[in-house]
Amino acid sequence: MRIVIDRDQCVGFGDCVKEAPEGFKLDEETVAVFVAPEAVERERLLRACDACPVDAITVWDLEGRQLVPSLT
Repeated sequence: MRIVIDRDQCVGFGDCVKEAPEGFKLDEETVAVFVAPEAVERERLLRACDACPVDAITVWDLEGRQLVPSLT
């Protein structure tokens, strides 16, 4: 799984942090960053990424299919 946070798009709502605080935090610029995403169970990590209201977090599976935000 590949996860990318678009720092220009993130506005610091912190929904990812609320869903998985052990995996994400807001940095000094109030932008989401990874702390330890490997410490979060996969489904919960996907929910945390999907919680972003501005779709600043994109997730792809190992085959390159986009999982978050959903394309459907």
